[in-house]
Amino acid sequence: MTYELLEPDEVGKELAKLEGWELSADGLFIRKSFKFRSFAEAFGFMTECALAAEKLDHHPDWSNSYSRVEVKLTTHARKQLTDRDFRLAALMDEAWARRL
Repeated sequence: MTYELLEPDEVGKELAKLEGWELSADGLFIRKSFKFRSFAEAFGFMTECALAAEKLDHHPDWSNSYSRVEVKLTTHARKQLTDRDFRLAALMDEAWARRL
Protein backbone atom coordinates (compact mmCIF):
# COMPACT_ATOMS: atom_id res chain seq x y z
CA MET A 1 0.00 0.00 0.00
CA THR A 2 1.43 3.37 -0.96
CA TYR A 3 0.71 6.58 0.85
CA GLU A 4 1.50 10.08 -0.32
CA LEU A 5 3.37 11.64 2.61
CA LEU A 6 2.56 15.29 3.16
CA GLU A 7 5.02 17.96 4.18
CA PRO A 8 3.83 20.50 6.79
CA ASP A 9 3.01 23.14 4.16
CA GLU A 10 0.97 20.58 2.20
CA VAL A 11 -0.86 19.61 5.38
CA GLY A 12 -1.76 23.26 5.90
CA LYS A 13 -3.09 23.57 2.35
CA GLU A 14 -5.17 20.41 2.65
CA LEU A 15 -6.49 21.42 6.07
CA ALA A 16 -7.58 24.80 4.67
CA LYS A 17 -9.86 22.96 2.21
CA LEU A 18 -11.77 21.33 5.09
CA GLU A 19 -14.21 22.94 7.48
CA GLY A 20 -13.93 22.36 11.21
CA TRP A 21 -10.97 19.99 11.17
CA GLU A 22 -8.06 20.75 13.53
CA LEU A 23 -4.42 19.73 13.38
CA SER A 24 -3.01 18.18 16.56
CA ALA A 25 -0.24 20.10 18.34
CA ASP A 26 2.32 17.50 17.26
CA GLY A 27 1.07 17.60 13.65
CA LEU A 28 0.49 13.85 13.54
CA PHE A 29 -3.29 13.76 13.17
CA ILE A 30 -6.37 15.81 12.33
CA ARG A 31 -9.58 15.71 14.34
CA LYS A 32 -13.19 16.80 14.21
CA SER A 33 -16.33 16.42 16.29
CA PHE A 34 -19.57 15.75 14.41
CA LYS A 35 -22.92 16.46 16.10
CA PHE A 36 -26.18 14.90 14.93
CA ARG A 37 -29.86 15.10 15.88
CA SER A 38 -29.98 11.53 17.19
CA PHE A 39 -28.04 8.38 17.91
CA ALA A 40 -29.52 6.71 14.82
CA GLU A 41 -28.30 9.56 12.62
CA ALA A 42 -24.81 9.39 14.15
CA PHE A 43 -24.73 5.63 13.69
CA GLY A 44 -25.86 5.97 10.06
CA PHE A 45 -23.02 8.44 9.49
CA MET A 46 -20.54 6.01 11.01
CA THR A 47 -21.85 3.18 8.85
CA GLU A 48 -21.51 5.22 5.67
CA CYS A 49 -18.02 6.35 6.66
CA ALA A 50 -16.98 2.80 7.57
CA LEU A 51 -17.84 1.65 4.05
CA ALA A 52 -15.88 4.55 2.54
CA ALA A 53 -12.94 3.78 4.83
CA GLU A 54 -12.94 0.15 3.69
CA LYS A 55 -12.81 1.24 0.04
CA LEU A 56 -9.87 3.54 0.84
CA ASP A 57 -8.27 0.88 3.05
CA HIS A 58 -7.84 3.65 5.59
CA HIS A 59 -9.57 3.51 8.94
CA PRO A 60 -10.37 6.23 11.46
CA ASP A 61 -9.87 6.34 15.19
CA TRP A 62 -13.30 7.36 16.38
CA SER A 63 -15.81 7.17 19.17
CA ASN A 64 -19.53 7.67 19.47
CA SER A 65 -21.51 8.98 22.40
CA TYR A 66 -25.22 9.28 21.64
CA SER A 67 -25.43 11.95 18.92
CA ARG A 68 -21.75 12.90 18.77
CA VAL A 69 -18.96 11.26 16.78
CA GLU A 70 -15.36 12.20 17.58
CA VAL A 71 -12.87 11.45 14.79
CA LYS A 72 -9.08 11.39 14.64
CA LEU A 73 -7.31 10.62 11.38
CA THR A 74 -3.68 9.67 10.88
CA THR A 75 -1.82 7.10 8.83
CA HIS A 76 -0.69 4.56 11.40
CA ALA A 77 1.58 2.73 8.95
CA ARG A 78 3.59 5.92 8.36
CA LYS A 79 3.03 7.60 11.76
CA GLN A 80 2.10 10.86 10.07
CA LEU A 81 -0.50 12.48 7.85
CA THR A 82 -0.90 11.36 4.26
CA ASP A 83 -3.22 12.04 1.36
CA ARG A 84 -5.59 9.33 2.59
CA ASP A 85 -6.32 11.18 5.82
CA PHE A 86 -7.56 14.17 3.88
CA ARG A 87 -9.47 12.06 1.37
CA LEU A 88 -11.32 10.31 4.19
CA ALA A 89 -11.91 13.63 5.99
CA ALA A 90 -13.53 15.06 2.84
CA LEU A 91 -15.74 11.96 2.47
CA MET A 92 -16.79 12.29 6.12
CA ASP A 93 -17.68 15.94 5.59
CA GLU A 94 -19.81 14.99 2.58
CA ALA A 95 -21.60 12.29 4.59
CA TRP A 96 -22.23 14.77 7.39
CA ALA A 97 -23.54 17.46 5.02
CA ARG A 98 -26.16 15.04 3.67
CA ARG A 99 -27.57 14.79 7.18
CA LEU A 100 -28.03 18.52 7.82
